[in-house]
Amino acid sequence: MKAAFAMSGGTKRYAVLGGLTLLLFVTAIISLGIGAYSISPGQVLAILSEVFGLQLPWPFNDGHRAVLESIRGPRIALGVLIGATLAVSGAAMQGLFRNPLADPALIGVSSGAALAAVAAIVLETSLLRNVAQILGYYYLPAAAFSGGFAVTWLVYRFAGSGGRLDIASLLLAGIAVNALAGSLTGLLTSIADDQQLRTLTFWSMGSLGSANWSQVVAGLPFFLLNLLLLPYFSSALNALLLGEAEAGHLGFSVETVKTAVIVLVALGVGCCVALGGIIGFIGLVVPHLLRLRLGPDHRIILPGSALLGASLLLVSDGLARSLAVPAEIPIGIVTGVLGSPFFLWLLYRQRMLGG
Repeated sequence: MKAAFAMSGGTKRYAVLGGLTLLLFVTAIISLGIGAYSISPGQVLAILSEVFGLQLPWPFNDGHRAVLESIRGPRIALGVLIGATLAVSGAAMQGLFRNPLADPALIGVSSGAALAAVAAIVLETSLLRNVAQILGYYYLPAAAFSGGFAVTWLVYRFAGSGGRLDIASLLLAGIAVNALAGSLTGLLTSIADDQQLRTLTFWSMGSLGSANWSQVVAGLPFFLLNLLLLPYFSSALNALLLGEAEAGHLGFSVETVKTAVIVLVALGVGCCVALGGIIGFIGLVVPHLLRLRLGPDHRIILPGSALLGASLLLVSDGLARSLAVPAEIPIGIVTGVLGSPFFLWLLYRQRMLGG
């Protein structure tokens, strides 16, 4: 009986992940063709198949290839990495806090990255002029990544004592530091000029419009660390659902797990904010939706969140590019408009089922 149950559970896991992988593939193919210069799915497949030496019966020209390789290719690649990383990080934080409403912003990484990016923009022509000249193109991403990681480290230091990380203290420290970072961000915004305000507004609501292959390559190590190592802690996060003492009795080093998860989340989300700005709701809605449908098993939730988060961000980016052509809507607005009502519906449905 147990063997049959395990077989059924494993089959379900592979079926779910296979379906989400197919969804991501279809979404990516469609997203590569969306834009002012339309490319059909067949032409997208024909261009991509050339990499493997195959020829498909859909004609395309050099313009199609140039748009796909230079503009939409890096944008879709970065969108997949950011969407997957935000969703996996959200799932890990919900498991760590044992709270389905937790998200990566709780540890201060998003607010810290935002504060550092705003400071970099506002002070670029004065106090940070030399730094901006040295770093050049990487000036703003480096500032955002450093700020996110520094604030997360500060929150971690406040919550840790005697070699033990207290989750409740981590939450409270995150709330306090987030509030402080938000206040300082507002102060810097108040002294920004008109040009800086336009940059701040668009950046703070997220965008993939400036994506290029250099950004993808620069962020790839941090994305991969997050996406490949967090699923390694699936069993430990499952055990933590029972409580820290129970997880320790099952043989897991609870403090090591908590520290590793926080560091990996800080690396991944810091990179997301540095390269794409602040994009909300992906890390909150995606794992919560999967948990409602598939249960609390992180062996499914973590990889499933990566696949569904990437698909959802590509859909949001496609809407951001197509709803106001030739202008582009910040992607954070789209994820907020889509995510907020949907999440409220999920909460209402859960309440009705529970009642």
